[in-house]
Amino acid sequence: MIKKIALVFLVLLLVGCHTKKSVIVTQKDDRYSATRYKKNTNPIATKLPSINGTVLDYIANYKDVAISNMKNYGIPASIILAQGILESGAGKGSLAATANNHFGIKCHNDWSGETVLKDDDSAQECFRKYNDPAESFKDHAIFLTTRNRYANLFELPKDDYEAWAKGLRLAGYATDPNYPEKLIANIERYELYQYDSQVLGKKFTLNKKKMESAPVAENQSQGEYEVQKGDTLFSIAKKFNLDIETLKQKNNIIDNSLYVGQKLRLK
Repeated sequence: MIKKIALVFLVLLLVGCHTKKSVIVTQKDDRYSATRYKKNTNPIATKLPSINGTVLDYIANYKDVAISNMKNYGIPASIILAQGILESGAGKGSLAATANNHFGIKCHNDWSGETVLKDDDSAQECFRKYNDPAESFKDHAIFLTTRNRYANLFELPKDDYEAWAKGLRLAGYATDPNYPEKLIANIERYELYQYDSQVLGKKFTLNKKKMESAPVAENQSQGEYEVQKGDTLFSIAKKFNLDIETLKQKNNIIDNSLYVGQKLRLK
C-alpha cells in the first residue's frame, strides 16, 4: 500500500512539473479583448513566421490581377496583395471561402449585391459577397478610388508602400493600430514591391535565395496556428476570419485563456 501511494505521488509530481506554461488571459470589454500575460523569454515567440507556402501560392494566383489593378486604378500591387494576404488569411479564411471576399469589405449603404453576416468588431456584421475572387479585387479597387477619405493616398508615390500602408490606417480602412506594420512586414517578407517596380519600369533585385530556402508550407496551411506573444482569441479569430465561439469550440477552450506556443485548430 505504501509503495502504491508513493508511486501515485511521483506521477502527480511529474505531471505538475510538465504543465507549467506562460499563460495569456483575455478579458472582454466593449470591443476588444484586453490581454495579460506573464513574461516569456522564448525567442521563438517574438520571431516573424517563416515564409508560408500557402502565401506563395496566393501571390502566384493573384499577382497578375494586382498588377492589372495597379495599372488601371493606381493602387500599388504590393499593397493590393498584402491586404489580400492579411484580410483573407491568404485565401484560407472563412470570409474568402464562403463569400469570395478577400479584403474584408463590409456592406455599407451603397452595396446592393449578396451579403453574409459575420462577427467582427461587432456581432453579425454585414459583409459583401462576390461570385468569384476577381470581383472582390475589382471592388476593392473601386472602393478605394471612389471614396473621398482615400483620395490623399493617390497623391503618394506608387512605389512608397510604407506611406500607403500608413495612409490606409489613417483613412480608416482598419481599426487595428498595427495594420500598417503588418502590411509592410508581408510586403518585405515576400518582396511584393517587385510587382510595383514591374509596373513602373524600375529595376529591382529579388532575393531568390531567401525565397527558395523557405519552407514550402507552415502549420497554418494545415489548419493549425501556434499562439504568439500578444495574441488574443479576438485577434486570432479575426486573422483567420473565424468567429470566437467557433474557435473556442474547435479547441475546447472554456475560459478565454491562451498560452504562448499553444497549437490551435483552425479547421
